[in-house]
Amino acid sequence: MKISIEERAVELAEYIIESRATVRAAAKRFGVSKSTVHKDISERLKTADRTLYLKVKEILEINKSERHIRGGEATRRKYKG
Repeated sequence: MKISIEERAVELAEYIIESRATVRAAAKRFGVSKSTVHKDISERLKTADRTLYLKVKEILEINKSERHIRGGEATRRKYKG
């Protein structure tokens, strides 16, 4: 059974808040693209549930500020063997 786009946006937001997940992790979990997650959060959720949008935006900003650290760790693991 298909769910509506707004419901998916709310579910994505709740998942990101509960697990502090990245956009990539949320996209993988829900079987959608990263672009879809961004669009659902930034456009659809903004009109559907403003308070939820603000909570998710805060977590995504934290993830964005930390992404260079996660990338460096992944590279280190890759070449460490």
